[in-house]
Amino acid sequence: MESASELPISFGEWGDDTSYMEQLVNNYHLVSSTPLINEKYLLSTFPIPRVPFLSRKHRARSNLRMSQPGSTHDAQKPVIQQQKVIIPNNHGEKLMGLLHETGSEEIVILCHGFRSTKENNIMFNLAVALENEGISAFCFDFAGNGESEGSFQYGGYWREADDLHAVIQHFRREKRVIHAILGHSKGGGVVLLYASKYHDVHMVLNVSGRYNLKIGIEERFGKDFFERIKKDGYVDVKNKTGSVDYRVTEESLMDRLNTDMHEACLKIEKDCRVLTIHGSADEIIPVEDAIEFAKIIPNHKLHIIEGADHGYSSHQAELAKVVLNFVRTALQEGK
Repeated sequence: MESASELPISFGEWGDDTSYMEQLVNNYHLVSSTPLINEKYLLSTFPIPRVPFLSRKHRARSNLRMSQPGSTHDAQKPVIQQQKVIIPNNHGEKLMGLLHETGSEEIVILCHGFRSTKENNIMFNLAVALENEGISAFCFDFAGNGESEGSFQYGGYWREADDLHAVIQHFRREKRVIHAILGHSKGGGVVLLYASKYHDVHMVLNVSGRYNLKIGIEERFGKDFFERIKKDGYVDVKNKTGSVDYRVTEESLMDRLNTDMHEACLKIEKDCRVLTIHGSADEIIPVEDAIEFAKIIPNHKLHIIEGADHGYSSHQAELAKVVLNFVRTALQEGK
């Protein structure tokens, strides 16, 4: 086994994106089904197609066409569109997603993190970056999150992997090629679990996923969390206003604790390319978790973005660059 110092690690060379974002191309308009609002968008200057990195409040609001499962993909129209898509999971719940359609046969599926949604800045910006590269992208809400049906579950990593399977099966019925699956944070764990179980996707991008799911619980909920949940069978997590944000049951806690990422990653096949991206300044999941993935996944590359936090707050452009370079490589090789 390779030592940490011998692992194939590349470090970000760009640092804080701010210096690049200051070199602007003003009045850029994304090709979509409706025009963007009249804003000046900041663009990075690394050599990829033009990508507007937008905060949530500055995003364009398009009139999105609803597409039910079973609709026919029209590969003859490469005009960029954004479409809402409803996909049922194996539990009869409707998963809501947003398809960034370019007309490409290939599609990349993007998976959000814990208590997040398809509208997350990382999900949206990566979808736009892929869209501008001519690659269709699909972001969706896991059951119990965002606009999707179902109740939120604290654990549920394997259940979310099954949600992802329902999404992939939907697009395969549409005659699409699943070029890659990408997940951020909890979503990073989900895409790795998917690869370990289904073996039908050959490119996986794990962005800031957690290696040891037994860590991070006390940091989030307090040292007496286990005692409280043993006593009452659940703990209500409250927000800053004092209202209940979500409930953690003992069953859902055990579901997380019994999810073994190490064991699962050992089952990822060698023909599956895996890229782990992690920020060196991640305040939620330490960068050491990324190094652990690099030790055990056979066909693995690790890219550490220097100075990036868990949400890549000042490193959205570099994150997109790394993702696109990895995705493009396989496309150019015809895989």
